[in-house]
Amino acid sequence: MSPLTLVNEDRLLEQLDLVRLNLPSAIRESIRIVQQRDDLLLQAEQIAEEIITAAEQQAAQMLNELGIVQRAEQDAQQIRQQVRQECEQLQTQALSDIDQLQRQAQADWDSARQQAITECNQIRQGADAYSDEVLQQLERQFTDMLRVIRNGRQQLNPPASTPDPTPRPPRNRDGVSPSTTATPRPERPRR
Repeated sequence: MSPLTLVNEDRLLEQLDLVRLNLPSAIRESIRIVQQRDDLLLQAEQIAEEIITAAEQQAAQMLNELGIVQRAEQDAQQIRQQVRQECEQLQTQALSDIDQLQRQAQADWDSARQQAITECNQIRQGADAYSDEVLQQLERQFTDMLRVIRNGRQQLNPPASTPDPTPRPPRNRDGVSPSTTATPRPERPRR
């Protein structure tokens, strides 16, 4: 029934902890993928070397056995070309995967940061509204107190009235006319 929005502080802190905990895991995942890419490239190079070595051995054997040098060179060249293409494809795929994971991690980080900023602003606005409400209540209370103080001072010090032209009967020390039978008023304390 009020325009104020309350934010659960514990829930906000839990969400911030989740962001803090999940961010390092995304970074570790990116590092793991980069290491995996490097391992794949190393394996691809080893496989390529093995294939090249095998092709060269096969070509040498064919040369020794059949004497067909051109055919061996062509086969070795084709194998080299094929291995290079496969390495380039693996490298391109690994770089693409890493780039996509980095973009996703950055998007997750930006989203979590924006959400934290939004919730922080909401908390600040709620705190400001609450502070304003408390200050308004204090202002009303102080205004009421000031009014009571002014009324009390006016009661103690009534404004001087204009002199009455009619003569008054003489009064005794207590300010009571001796002709009246009213009970005397108690003295006010002196300042």
